[in-house]
Amino acid sequence: MDAPFLKMHGCGNDFVVFDERRGALGLTPGRAAAIADRHAGVGCDQFIAIEPPPPGSNADAFMRIRNPDGGEAGACGNATRCVAHLLAAESGRRQLVIQTISGLLPAEILTDGRVRVDMGPPRLGWRDVPLAAPADTLHVPLAEGPVADPAAASMGNPHATFFVADLAATPVEALGPRLEHAAIFPDRANIGFVQVLAPDRIRLRVWERGAGLTLACGSGACAALVNSARRGLTGRRAAVLVDGGALEIEWREDGHVLMTGPVATAFRGTLDLDDYAP
Repeated sequence: MDAPFLKMHGCGNDFVVFDERRGALGLTPGRAAAIADRHAGVGCDQFIAIEPPPPGSNADAFMRIRNPDGGEAGACGNATRCVAHLLAAESGRRQLVIQTISGLLPAEILTDGRVRVDMGPPRLGWRDVPLAAPADTLHVPLAEGPVADPAAASMGNPHATFFVADLAATPVEALGPRLEHAAIFPDRANIGFVQVLAPDRIRLRVWERGAGLTLACGSGACAALVNSARRGLTGRRAAVLVDGGALEIEWREDGHVLMTGPVATAFRGTLDLDDYAP
């Protein structure tokens, strides 16, 4: 069965996007993983399926997010911005609501073309992240090589933020997979490495759970700003510089975290889904 798709990205965080609003396409976890493979498939950081909104949800669409291993994720800020951009182009509206398994995410198309998403409030309790045992999420008892003492938060998915003096000298690709699978994270975790450059400017790299090192991680940028502000290292608004560009993150006084950034479409294509085993 032939099915059209889009390849999109936000600051280099790239997605293969299918539309299932008019009917299911059989996008199983195994098929998603095969398509996400960068050698044998299209390749992406996350695989996105746009589905009809659940009845009574007041959402414009449901967004299902899968990591390259086929596992389902609860949040992806950059993908939310991409899907909001698509829905806005269809409807002509600048304000939309997208639902994921973690809840409703309001989005707004700004006059400069960037997209802002309300990622909701961070969850900061140890059970919310989750951690495997009671701990202060501002100082998680975890160390690996040259990094230690992360702060943890959930933005719909689990994040740990390590603060380093020199991000360029930090072996992210070596540390990331070990920390992702640390015993203190029963559901694994996204691992962020932050260098604070100024009270309103931080540098971030993220080893994403199930995806590895990516050029950007929207929910990771939100967690990084929240954890930086909790530590008193920044204010509640900052530019977050990632490998693929810059995101603007604001932790409002009402607790909600806003993420603003660009969206781009790389190309459109069609796949014969029968070529990818379910």
